[in-house]
Amino acid sequence: MLKKLIKLIVYGLILPVTLFLKGQLHQFYLSQKPKFTRTYWSRKWTRAREFDWKGARFSDFGFVFRAAYKAGLFLLLFACIFYLTVFVGAYGHVPSKRELRSKQNNTASEVYSADSVLLGRYYIQDRTNVEFEDISPAAIDALIATEDVRFYEHSGVDIRSSFRVLIKSLLLQGESGGGSTLSQQLAKNMYPRKDYLLWDMPVNKLREIIIARKLEGIYTKQELLELYLNTVPMGGNLFGIERAARRFFNTSADSLKTEEAAVLIGMLKANTTYSPRLYPERSKQRRNVVLNQMAKYNYLTPAQADSLKQLPLKLNYRYTTHNDGLAPYFREQLRQELDKWASSQRKRNGDPYNLYTDGLKIYTTIDAGMQKHAERAVARRMARLQKQFDAHWKGRAPWGKDATVVQNAMLRSDRFKKLKSAGLSEEEIKERFRQPVSMTVYSWNGSKKQEMSPMDSLAYYERFLNTGLFSMEPRTGFVRAWVGGINHEVFKYDHVRAHRQVGSTFKPIVYAAALEKGIAPCTYFPNERQTYTEYDDWSPQNATGQYGGEYTMRGALAHSVNTISAQLIMQTGVDRTVALAHRLGIQSDLPQVPSIALGTADISLFEMVSAYASFANNGYKVNPVYITKITDRNGKVLREHRGNEDTRRVLSENNAATMLHLMQGVVEEGSARRLRSEFGLKMDIAGKTGTSQKHADGWFIGITPKLVTGVWVGAESPKVRFRTLALGQGSSTALPIWGDFMKQIALDPAYPGYMKSQFDPLPERLQKRLSCESFRAEPPPQNFFDRVLDNVADKAVKTYEEWKEQLKKRREDRRGRRRNN
Repeated sequence: MLKKLIKLIVYGLILPVTLFLKGQLHQFYLSQKPKFTRTYWSRKWTRAREFDWKGARFSDFGFVFRAAYKAGLFLLLFACIFYLTVFVGAYGHVPSKRELRSKQNNTASEVYSADSVLLGRYYIQDRTNVEFEDISPAAIDALIATEDVRFYEHSGVDIRSSFRVLIKSLLLQGESGGGSTLSQQLAKNMYPRKDYLLWDMPVNKLREIIIARKLEGIYTKQELLELYLNTVPMGGNLFGIERAARRFFNTSADSLKTEEAAVLIGMLKANTTYSPRLYPERSKQRRNVVLNQMAKYNYLTPAQADSLKQLPLKLNYRYTTHNDGLAPYFREQLRQELDKWASSQRKRNGDPYNLYTDGLKIYTTIDAGMQKHAERAVARRMARLQKQFDAHWKGRAPWGKDATVVQNAMLRSDRFKKLKSAGLSEEEIKERFRQPVSMTVYSWNGSKKQEMSPMDSLAYYERFLNTGLFSMEPRTGFVRAWVGGINHEVFKYDHVRAHRQVGSTFKPIVYAAALEKGIAPCTYFPNERQTYTEYDDWSPQNATGQYGGEYTMRGALAHSVNTISAQLIMQTGVDRTVALAHRLGIQSDLPQVPSIALGTADISLFEMVSAYASFANNGYKVNPVYITKITDRNGKVLREHRGNEDTRRVLSENNAATMLHLMQGVVEEGSARRLRSEFGLKMDIAGKTGTSQKHADGWFIGITPKLVTGVWVGAESPKVRFRTLALGQGSSTALPIWGDFMKQIALDPAYPGYMKSQFDPLPERLQKRLSCESFRAEPPPQNFFDRVLDNVADKAVKTYEEWKEQLKKRREDRRGRRRNN
């Protein structure tokens, strides 16, 4: 049936029409064939040369009129064919009405804090779309008066302006002004011009006229003005009236004053030439031209225009990059995650979302006020610490004679990788690195220009200490502050996610594992150095070198006694400790060796703070959350946080409360005492300082009733460090940043109740269990019966633990047999 239908169409319709056209064209060709001969045109030329022009009568000029008539017909035919070829897209895509109706500008995605502060934007074109009602009427009036005074009268093409351009520009060679309507300019903004060589101007103009006519048939005049002012280029990658208002006057489009609107509309003629920042005098002159146009067409009275022209040009220029603004490290981490997420989500038309063009709105948990306090605390304390570090190493390199520090920095640098990919040998690259060049270098006193070789600049930056600060709510997991370093423009590496040796901040996990196994917190442990032969004669020693006496868990943790941490992990078991660490949220690989009790593992600040949050959350693990909602440009919700789905118990409630009590000892009697004396913090605080081997890393993670916050301090290379423990330990480097941060929050009226917040009181039974001295110089004397009872108790505990292990094993064996059956 289908074949018969096709044959009918071909033989019954297409073939007859084709044969008819062929016959007609052939006859036309035969009739015109003589005109394509040399003889024909020679005869025409002879006749024109011998024609008596002076004595000829009017009727003798009939051949001229016939020629003009034919030429006109040919021109009309050519114009029609030219129009049709442009219309169907032979010279480039011409959008359909359907496409124009659904056309959306490339719009930046925006990131907002929990308190509705714009943190930053991701874009290729810096643009924020606004509605017509959110644009200052002065900007609308200035635009129409300057660019298209008959905008409300035409339907996309202004015939009067077109003839004016034709006569003045082409015939009289004078200055005529633009002939394009706003609709045509909008078409040009939406579909930029292309190069067609000799046909460039007519093709582009006709294409814009066609698109403008379609736009006028789809949108109202107000919608066209809204589209125009959202698409118009304002210089560089800046687009639209809203972003221009923000950049040049630090205001919104609806709040533009008349003189400010005139400046921005004046830029449309040539946004660089009339830039108010680059050429203020030219911009002022152009502004006054716009004001004159507004007066000419009665949008302003002459007196108002004259008054405004006398005003000086006042800018409030705010140019921000991705490195500026609040939380740049957080925004970069978010960008990487969102880039992958967006590419996996599909729009209605099946295309994936684009983070940089689709105008997504990302709502985060970051608290803008806390983030400001965190960044200020980092800036204040790190500037002081760097000054102290520079004085400490004055005249010497912190890495001594170890050249690998700078060599490794060179191998990591982008400059080295580019030169390597260009085919240069390592020796040639090193020679390039030794050549002095002019560069801008960062310092805490401000950036400065100087002559320096790239190798010297690497050595210069390796001397800087850096930091990371991460703060979250333990109940919800909401991340409130994220500072990944001291300056995102210079130091891109995010130290919230960096893996560094954690030192004694790992000890609370060891203590929690011991509590989970059943070791009583008031057990006294001898502070004596021991050698563990089964682990290659491992013999941990205390950082202070002091031994003697006995500590309970609270005292040992408060004073970070290494010998007792070693005893605890040996009694608890390395595997149990590692398993608990993973349940608490530490995803890094942990070595199955007892030295992890002293913090030899490399773990990120992000993981450590997450783990500590379980102590403050009654033993429940809660994952960090930093995105609450993502919507598209129309407000449709694409993703929304609906509670922490992975919340699970990882510690018993009693042991979590016990850990808070033990860690409060660090603040009340241990290495974090200065939080009370120096910073005057009165809220309940539990925490732990940490210092890695040779004090290359300083840590402090502190828990308050409403926040868990961790701080790390160190250099890019672990070989760059203070020479003494007193200067390099966590209580001297990281803790002051934490204290400064919490003090500012506690004093801020926006956060009432932080200064005197308290943990939930311990149950009476737990209070009794924890009622013991932290330290005793000597064990109390024991009589014969005490020693017998202690031995019996020890054996009973050991027997009970062995019985639990056997019971667990029997259960696993039964489950295995059931699965096999």
